Formats: sequence, structure tokens, C-alpha cells
Amino acid sequence: MLRTPSGGTGSSGTAGAEGRLLSIGAVLNVLREEFPEVTISKIRFLEAEGLVEPQRTPSGYRKFSTADVERLGQVLRMQRDHYLPLKVIREQLDAPDRSGPAQPGGAQGLAEDFAGEEAAPPAQVRIGREELLAAAGATDGELAEWESYGLVVAHPDGGFDADSVAVARLVADLGRFGLEPRHLRAVKAAADREAGLVEQVVAPLRRHRNPQTRAHAEATARELAGLSVRLHAALVRSALHLRER
Repeated sequence: MLRTPSGGTGSSGTAGAEGRLLSIGAVLNVLREEFPEVTISKIRFLEAEGLVEPQRTPSGYRKFSTADVERLGQVLRMQRDHYLPLKVIREQLDAPDRSGPAQPGGAQGLAEDFAGEEAAPPAQVRIGREELLAAAGATDGELAEWESYGLVVAHPDGGFDADSVAVARLVADLGRFGLEPRHLRAVKAAADREAGLVEQVVAPLRRHRNPQTRAHAEATARELAGLSVRLHAALVRSALHLRER
């Protein structure tokens, strides 16, 4: 639950302390307790996308109720935990008798984990450039640089899938430690080599005359990818002499 500036705990459907409305700056402070990277621009973007509708003073200033703040928290949580497009999030939040986290149709399992890391399996759901920027907390210039190094790649229709969202967020997180896209070229090259090894194993399965064998190829590829990710993480820990707690 998000804690209001008065110290009370907000819940959707209730007003702030004694009906108190919050400025966008106060909302930012509340959200940053759980979402440190959120910005005022992100809040304005979510408003422009129809995810929240704050009240306006006669002079045009935004005023948010506790219900608005809780809704923003839900939106950010669903983006972070499930990589859902804003359109899907809006539909889920506005749907009557909603009972639990959204996992609609093509987005089912977008946040599924190969090995305890942020690595979502491919899905048909795609988001636009602005939504990707919002999800990663990045600028258009940063995304352009990631694309120039092949770290994030758009589909021919210009959309980005769940894997692109996961990569963008991880690249942004690494950037906060001073690692730039040029530093990640070796990581990208290693991933391409690992993918090549997986393809060598599953290629004969995909060419098999038996339909069941061909269908099994995708499951095999996913399992091999998961094992590869786990091996990579174990090797990095071993090289750094880190120990699991």
C-alpha cells in the first residue's frame, strides 16, 4: 500500500486524509517510496494516456486524491511486474468486478522468469515507442543509442515486445551504475553466441517431418535458453567469487 504524506495508508476508493488533495510534487514523493525512478513527466504521461484523471484547480494545477495515487501505483506495479501495455492496464483497471493482477490473453506470462532474473518469454503483445520509454524511464535519445548497439530492436511494425521491455529496463538499470551501451557490446555478443548454440540444437527438430517433433522444438528452445541464462549467472557469480545467501 502507498503511504500518504499524512502518514495514513491510502486505499483505492477512499479520499486522502480528510479529503485532502495532493499536488503532483506530493504524489511524486509518495510514489518514489516504491518506485524510485518515477518522474513528474511519467505521471503527466500516464495522465495523457487516460490512466488517471486528477482534478484541476481554477488556475490549472493538478490535484490528486488518494484513490488517484493508488491507481498510479497499480499502473506502475503492473508495468514493472507484468510488462503490460498501457492499453491493457487501462482496460483491466476500468473493468467491473476486477479481482487480482491482470494477465490478459496474449500478455499471459510476460513476466515469467527463466531463472529468477528479469527474462520474459516472447509474446505477441507489443507496445509503442512512447510506452517503452515510459516503462524503462528513458529518453528517446537513450533508446536510439541502445538501438544503435543492437541492444533493443523494434519489430518491422515499429512495436516492441516483452523481451525488448525487459532489455530496456535492464540496460537503464545498468546505466545508473555508469555502464554505457558500448560497455554492453560483449554481453550482447555473448547472448548472440548462446542463441546460436540453442539454434543448432533445435534446428533439426524444426525441420522434422513429424508435427509433434516440430512443436516440441519451441519448448526445447525455451528450456535451453533457461539453462543458458542460469549457467551465465552462475559463471558470473563464480568469477566474482559471490556466494548465495
